[in-house]
Amino acid sequence: MLKKAFGKDQLILLGTGLGASLLMTALFIIQPTFLRFLDYKVYDQYLRSYHDSNATNVPVIIDIDEKSLSEMGQFPWPRYRMAMLLKYLQSYGAAAVGIDIIFAEPDRTSPRVLISQLKKEMKINIVIQGLPPALEDNDELLARNIATGPFVLGFDFLTQAVKREDGAASGTDCAIAPAKVAVIAPPGAPSPHDMLFRAVEAICPLPVLAGAAPRTGFITIAPDEDSVYRRVPLLFSWNGQFYPSLALSTLMEATGAESTVLKMSSNGVESVRLGQTVIPTDERGRMLINYRGRMKTFEYISASDILHKRLAPGALSGKIAFIGTSAAGLKDIRATPLDPGYPGVEAHATIVDNILSKQFLMVPDWAKGVELAMMLTMGLLTTLLLMWARAAWLALPLVALGWAMWYATVQLYARQSLFISPLYPFINLGLTFLLLTAIKFWREESAKKFIHGAFAHYLAPSVISQIMDDPESLSLDGQEKEITIQFSDVRSFTTLSEKLTPTQVTNLLHDYLTPMTRIITENQGTLDKFIGDAVMAFWNAPLDVENHQLKALHAAMEQLDRLDDLNTLFIEKYGFTIAVGIGVHCGRVRVGNMGSADLFDYTLIGDNVNLASRLEGLTKYYGQKLVVSQTIVDACGDTYRFRILDSVRVKGKEKPVTIYTAYTHAEAQIREAELATYEQAHELYLAQRFDEARALFEELRALGNEPVLCDMYIERCQHLAEEPPGETWDGVFTHKTK
Repeated sequence: MLKKAFGKDQLILLGTGLGASLLMTALFIIQPTFLRFLDYKVYDQYLRSYHDSNATNVPVIIDIDEKSLSEMGQFPWPRYRMAMLLKYLQSYGAAAVGIDIIFAEPDRTSPRVLISQLKKEMKINIVIQGLPPALEDNDELLARNIATGPFVLGFDFLTQAVKREDGAASGTDCAIAPAKVAVIAPPGAPSPHDMLFRAVEAICPLPVLAGAAPRTGFITIAPDEDSVYRRVPLLFSWNGQFYPSLALSTLMEATGAESTVLKMSSNGVESVRLGQTVIPTDERGRMLINYRGRMKTFEYISASDILHKRLAPGALSGKIAFIGTSAAGLKDIRATPLDPGYPGVEAHATIVDNILSKQFLMVPDWAKGVELAMMLTMGLLTTLLLMWARAAWLALPLVALGWAMWYATVQLYARQSLFISPLYPFINLGLTFLLLTAIKFWREESAKKFIHGAFAHYLAPSVISQIMDDPESLSLDGQEKEITIQFSDVRSFTTLSEKLTPTQVTNLLHDYLTPMTRIITENQGTLDKFIGDAVMAFWNAPLDVENHQLKALHAAMEQLDRLDDLNTLFIEKYGFTIAVGIGVHCGRVRVGNMGSADLFDYTLIGDNVNLASRLEGLTKYYGQKLVVSQTIVDACGDTYRFRILDSVRVKGKEKPVTIYTAYTHAEAQIREAELATYEQAHELYLAQRFDEARALFEELRALGNEPVLCDMYIERCQHLAEEPPGETWDGVFTHKTK
């Protein structure tokens, strides 16, 4: 039945397309690491492009920054100073203060500790008189202050056991209190303790501090596999109890909330509710952090400004403050999608901001189903389209299809804060398109090779390839366009070849023509034909070539340099060197498949082709290796140094042409004095001051510079001095021969 409905080619394409979708389905289920990394980057791009930078002004950062260290001394500070900092924050009206610092060890600067250490280590008994008992222990002082205010201490959970050097497990004397969490779970839902991240140990504040704190919160946060922090657990499970994050606990302290609600689903954790705010999470109880921007999106206040009471009264009224550090060497740096150096303390502020503003990012439970459906739809549509249409015609529909999918996911993200990843649908679209296009291309190329082989004995391969690519070019008409043409010829090749056997002549031509033509093609030129030892090439056809005049001239200069190297080989191999003349000109010609109805020849015709050939012939007359026209000089500007040779009427043309030769700037600098003298002589020649011009040309000739060119002008100046040409003379010399 399928064979009747579809041809053999369609069945191959259909099978390949379905196979690609099955492969992508397997990868979608497995979720390999490299594709997860790509998915993370897609999410990051959405967040970078569409994040809302309008944060609430409730969270603030109390920053132990460089300024604080400069004014108050190195960190860690004595606990009495931290106690002062908390007391001042309370006096400024802060609704709650989250402390992103773990006070896990006793304060070594406490007077009681210092006295004990001096007695133990140095056998010195010190008595401090007049010190109030309340100030003898900094930790107790800090504990008393913590107990009187809306302060939340930070601690850290460990998911793997860590042993101390004394063999005791960390966290065994932890005095942190669990949170009151009500669990709502449907029948068959997994236990929240199985789904939440489970701690095995904890790094806690000193018992005296933890016992005094109204609340505590963990600062634990793990990055994704690419070391970027995108989400944070709101609750941890430890010893059968629930513990809130520092951000959640601080917000509870600010709002007076005594408990939270943990809602479960059949897949795991669904949300955490604080008051009337429902915080969406993933199945592990992690909240996606809706970052507002780079570092310092929220207000930063230097801790030293608090300690020196530089703020206005009530400046922190209603604010939720987090104490952290941005000082060099103390930074708790996290890489986020928006900032590779984001302070961890600002992450806590961002979480509070998200909850207060209710601007949450969500990956809904049904996201994976939608992504799978989109992926299969993309693969099927791409397969069906490619089965019945050429790949070139499908570019626009497939781009439109991909754009529509991208636009839909972007709108869901930007308007509803729902992230549906288009990664797998895009990969399936691209994979299916590439595989099916490759199969179609392979079959078309097989057919082209058959035709190419059948006609290879009758037409040039390059012409066959062009006809295969563009059958409409199979015409004698061609087109008119601006082309740069190069003719080159070996000087006195007939005389040289008389010294060689036919085989040696063939080898010589091969050794010479191979590098010359390679230079042409490397400079985007098209080889037209070999005329014995002569070469005709052109630029800007069949494809357009930018700056084709400059590329043609560069090729000519490179050919002359290469010839110097070749002559070293030729004198060893054949006993002589060769010289060439190159002519380069640019103008409008007709280019295309010329010839007869039976045999085409892709070439040029037009008066400018003849002129380029005449320029090559003039190289011998002027004793130059290279002659170019005014069109080349105008197009190349100051890329090369040009020396005017003459204004001439070549044989067969009435319109005069100014001709030049070219030098690299390095060569021109070496010959600067000679070129300046020559230009002066030529200007005198055009001004009909022939005797003065001849004197300068003779001076150049005596130095052995440009003998052919100088002899020509010396002879002309002598003749014109004897027979002045008159006022109508335009300085143009008419050549009677080619």
